[in-house]
Amino acid sequence: MFYDHQQIEKKWQKYWEDNQTYKTSNNTDKPKFYVLDMFPYPSGAGLHVGHPLGYIASDIYARYKRHQGFNVLHPVGYDSFGLPAEQYAIQTGQHPAITTEENINRYEEQLKKIGFSFDWSREVRTSDASYYKWTQWIFIELYHSWYNKNTDKAEPIQTLIQHFEEKGTEGLNANQNDELTFTAEEWKNASDLDKEDILLNYRLAYRAETTVNWCPALGTVLANDEVKDGKSERGGFPVFQKKMMQWSMRISAYSERLLQGLNTLDWPQPLKDAQEYWIGKSQGAQVQFQVEGHDEIIEVFTTRPDTIFGATFMVLAPENPLVDAITTAAQKIDVDTYIEETSKKTERDRMSDVKNVSGAFTGAYAINPFSGEKMPVYISDYVLMGYGTGAVMAVPAHDERDHRFAKKFNLTIKKVVETDEDVQEKSFDSKDSVCVNSDFLNGLHYNDAKSKIISEIENKGIGHGTTNYRQRDAIFSRQRYWGEPVPVYYKEGMPYTLPVSALPLELPEVEKYLPTEDGDPPLGNAKVFAWDEANQKVVSTDLIDDQTVFPLELSTMPGWAGSSWYFLRYMDPNDQEVFVKKELADYWGQVDLYIGGSEHATGHLLYSRFWNMFLKDRGYITHDEPFQKLINQGMILGMSAFIYRIDGTNQYVSKNLAGDYKTQKIHVDVSLLKGTSDELDTEAFKAWRPDYTDAEFILEDGKYITDREVEKMSKSKYNVVNPDDICEEYGADGLRLYEMFLGPLEQSKPWNTQGLSGVYGFLKKFWNLYFNGETFEVSDEEPTKAEYKVLHTLIKKVVYDIENFSFNTSVSSFMIAVNELQKIKCNKHNILEPLAVIISPYAPHICEELWSLLGNKQSVEFEKFPVLNEEYLVEDEIEYPVSVNGKMKFKISLSAQLSAKEVEDLVISDAKMQPILEGKTPKKIIVVHHRIVNIVI
Repeated sequence: MFYDHQQIEKKWQKYWEDNQTYKTSNNTDKPKFYVLDMFPYPSGAGLHVGHPLGYIASDIYARYKRHQGFNVLHPVGYDSFGLPAEQYAIQTGQHPAITTEENINRYEEQLKKIGFSFDWSREVRTSDASYYKWTQWIFIELYHSWYNKNTDKAEPIQTLIQHFEEKGTEGLNANQNDELTFTAEEWKNASDLDKEDILLNYRLAYRAETTVNWCPALGTVLANDEVKDGKSERGGFPVFQKKMMQWSMRISAYSERLLQGLNTLDWPQPLKDAQEYWIGKSQGAQVQFQVEGHDEIIEVFTTRPDTIFGATFMVLAPENPLVDAITTAAQKIDVDTYIEETSKKTERDRMSDVKNVSGAFTGAYAINPFSGEKMPVYISDYVLMGYGTGAVMAVPAHDERDHRFAKKFNLTIKKVVETDEDVQEKSFDSKDSVCVNSDFLNGLHYNDAKSKIISEIENKGIGHGTTNYRQRDAIFSRQRYWGEPVPVYYKEGMPYTLPVSALPLELPEVEKYLPTEDGDPPLGNAKVFAWDEANQKVVSTDLIDDQTVFPLELSTMPGWAGSSWYFLRYMDPNDQEVFVKKELADYWGQVDLYIGGSEHATGHLLYSRFWNMFLKDRGYITHDEPFQKLINQGMILGMSAFIYRIDGTNQYVSKNLAGDYKTQKIHVDVSLLKGTSDELDTEAFKAWRPDYTDAEFILEDGKYITDREVEKMSKSKYNVVNPDDICEEYGADGLRLYEMFLGPLEQSKPWNTQGLSGVYGFLKKFWNLYFNGETFEVSDEEPTKAEYKVLHTLIKKVVYDIENFSFNTSVSSFMIAVNELQKIKCNKHNILEPLAVIISPYAPHICEELWSLLGNKQSVEFEKFPVLNEEYLVEDEIEYPVSVNGKMKFKISLSAQLSAKEVEDLVISDAKMQPILEGKTPKKIIVVHHRIVNIVI
C-alpha cells in the first residue's frame, strides 16, 4: 500500500488542532510531569534542521509520559524581545512588533509541520504587554526587597526600614553596595530624599554607577556574553568599557545559595562547573595598605594572606577611582593612555587573556603592613574592578601572572614559600610547603600560616578574614527601544516605582528607534511617556513639570528579563490577577525535564535560578530551583559545499583539478547541488548572484564537483537545510526519526540528507506490515511466542532507551523489530496495535493513522504504554554449537531448562557425537550454559 506521508500528516495535524489533543488540564488527579524546551527567539530566517533536535527529544519524552498516565505540561512560547528585530527597525523603519509577529508566524507554521505535541493554548510572548506586565511586577517586587543575611533570604524593604527606625544600622547584616553606619535618630531626622538614597544601597534592584560594555554603533550596553574579541556579537561593532548609571540586580546576594543549589540538580557536570567558576567562591582576607604621602588606603582581597611578606608591588584595576587620586604628574600621560586602551576590552577579554602582560606605573608607593617595605603601585588590565576590591597585592614568587608582570617591569621577586626551584625564573605556587622569609610565619604550613596571619591582620585593625565571590551584580538596563519598559519615574533625581495598578507600562510609539540627539535612549523620542503622579497615568512628555508630572525611565530591561520566569507563566498563562496562582505553582512545581543549549550556562540558567529563589523567599512559590533535570542537546552540523575560483579570474575549477591552480575556496549554497550528489548545477550557480553570471568552469568528466566539509549550520556558510523541504519529501515522521537516529542527543553530528532514505524506507516497511497489497489486513489470530518475543524485546529496549534519553538506539530497535516481523509475515492485531503505541512518540502521524485504521476512535496519545512481560523473553530452546578440539562440529537444540550436566550427557550420547569420539573418552568437557559446548579428546 502506498505510504502517502503528506496526506497523513496534514490530516492528523488538523485533527490535533481541531480537537486540542495536547491541551493540558490543571484539574486532574493524575501525577504531573513538566517538559520544557529553552525559550526560542523567533529570528527572521526561520528554523533550519538543526533547531528541532532538542524539541524532538523533549516531544518524544512528553508523549511517552502521557502514555504512562502523567498529566504532561509541554508548552511553547517566544522570547520575542531582541536586538535583531530592532536593528531591522532602524534599517527599514518597520516597527519591531510587526517583524516579530511575522517571524513568530513563520516559526509556528514550521513547528506545527513537525508535529510537536505542544499545548498551544498556553503560548506566551515576552513582548506582549499582558506578559511583560508581570515582568515589570517582579522588578517592582525586587526593588522593594532587601537581602537579610541573618535569615539568609530576601525580605520586604519595610522590615529594613523598621530596623533603621529601631536600631539604625546596629546589628544589621545585609547585602549592600557600601557599608553605612548611622543611628536610629539619624535615620528619623534624615530627609525623605536621603532615606530613599540610603535604601538604594540595599534594594535588590538598584541604580548605581557601573562599568559597562558600551557599544556606540548599537547605542546600548551589552552583556559580557554579547561581546566577542572587543566587538559586538551582533554586527561586529567596537565595544568600550564605560562608567554609566545603570539598573542592576543584586544576584551577588544569592551567590552561596546558587552554588549550594547545584548539588541538588541533575544537570550535566560541565554546566555545573561553568556556573561554579562564574560564581567564583574564594576564602581569604581583606587587607588595607597605606599609600605613602596620601590619605587614601588601598584595600585588597587575597586568598593567600600567608604570602603577604612576599608582596613586593601592588596592581590596581585601570578603572579603580584611586588611580586618579594617587597618580603622580610625571606618570599621568602614561596612565591615561593605558586607561584609554583598556576601555576597548571587555572584562571577559581581560580575564581570558592570560599570556599578554601590560601595565603602567602610577608613581605612587604603598607600604607593606608587615615587612614595612615600599611597594610600587601599577595599573594593569588583568585586575578587574568588579572582582574583590579592584586591587591586588602582587606576590611574584608564587603567582604566575604576578611573576610575568614583575619580570616585564623588573620588580622585586621575594621567596616566602619554601622550594628548591629558582623563583627568579619561575613562580612556585603550592599549599604543601612551609613559609620562609616571613618573620613569625616561618616554618608554618599553609592552614596554620593563614589562620595566624588573619589573626594578626585583625589585631592590627587593618582587615579581616572573609569569603569573596567573583560573580558581580547583573546589569539590568539596555539603551534600546525593543524591550520591557522599566516601571520607574524620577522625582528630584530619585527613582520611584509605578503603582502596580498602573501596570503594564506599555512601550510607547516612537518616530525613530535610534538614541535621541541628546544621547538619551530611543524611548526619549516618545511623545507620550511621562508619569502624572496625581492622576496615576502616563501622559505627554510636554507636561513634565517635576511637580506633579515626572520623567519615566528611558532604558528598557535586558533580553534575559522575560526568560527568567516564563516557566512559571506557562502554569497559569492567562491570569489577570497574579503572575501564577500559588496552587498551580505548587501543583506543577519544578520543570522535570529541561532541554536546551549549553551556551546559556552563565546567562539565562543563572538568572532564572536567581529569580526563582527570590520569588520563593517572598512566598509566591515553594520550590527552590526551577529546572530539576537538564540536558544539553548537541548541534547538528551542516555539510558545506565549496567551489574553487582561480585567482584574479571568474573561472572555477572542479575539486580534483584545483591542485593545478592558485585558487580561493568559496562557500556555495548547498541548494545549488544536483540532488544529493556533490555535483554543482552550474546554470543554477550562474543565476544565483550577479557576479557569477559570466562564470566559466573547468570540469572533470563533464561535471563540476564541489568540495564538502562539516561545519556549524548557519546562513553565512550557505549550508542550511530547511525542515519544510525535508517534511515535504520525507515527512515530519521521517525528519523526527532521522534527527534522533543521527547519534546520541548530547553529541554534535553532521547532517546528511542522503541518510533520510534509510529512515523513510523503514516507515514504508512499518506501514506495509498492516497491509496485504492494497488492503488493510490485520488478523485477530493469537500471536506465536516468537512474535511476542519480538514485541517484548522491543518494549524492554525502548523503555530503557527513552528513560535514559538514548533515542538513537530506539530507532535502531524499531528497524530491527519491523524487519523481524516482516520476515515472519506477522500481521497479528495483538502485536501490531501495541507496536503503533511504542513507535508513536517518535513518529506520531503514521501511528495515529494506523491506530485509527485498527478501529480506535480516540487518539493514540493517551493509550497506556505496553507493559513488558519478561516471560516472552525466556528461551524455550537453546541451540548449542558443539566444538571438538577447537573446531565447531555440529549444533544441537536442547531445552533451556536443562542443567549444564544434563546438556553434557545429552551431547555425549547424541548420534552425531559417536563417529567423532571413535570410542574414546573425552579428556575434558566444558559447558558454557545456554551458550556453547567445548570438548577436548
